[in-house]
Amino acid sequence: MRLTKQTNYAVRILMYCTANAGHLSRVAEIARAYGVSEPFLFKILQPLTEGGLIETVRGRNGGIRLGRDASDITLLDVVRLTEDNFSMAECFDRDDTGCPLVETCRLSSALREALGAFFGVLAKYSIADLARPSDNIGMLLGLDPLEVPIVAH
Repeated sequence: MRLTKQTNYAVRILMYCTANAGHLSRVAEIARAYGVSEPFLFKILQPLTEGGLIETVRGRNGGIRLGRDASDITLLDVVRLTEDNFSMAECFDRDDTGCPLVETCRLSSALREALGAFFGVLAKYSIADLARPSDNIGMLLGLDPLEVPIVAH
């Protein structure tokens, strides 16, 4: 299974906001840090906002911040919001009746078990786990660690 580019950058947006905790993050800054376009990131923000993982603050000094504590956002939360389809084979789609083995197929059963294990691992890791301050992630993203927080959550 391969995750989409959108999911990859959704996680990166959340990591950026985690590293920038106490401040509003601006999409332009995030786009610059990761070398991607702002419109691409805005597209990704929609499901994150609708799912409550990101909050937006409008206005001249607006921006985005985490909608929940980073330790309460799992990779599974992000993947469920940003991925459309988890069918690993055609027979995962119940509408596909072309295979006479669909009800008894061990391949389908094995793939479902594998997908469950994949989800289980994703559920074990939070955004906080991925953006630990000890990893100097803020510095690597160009964030100023000495800057005084301007926004209380």
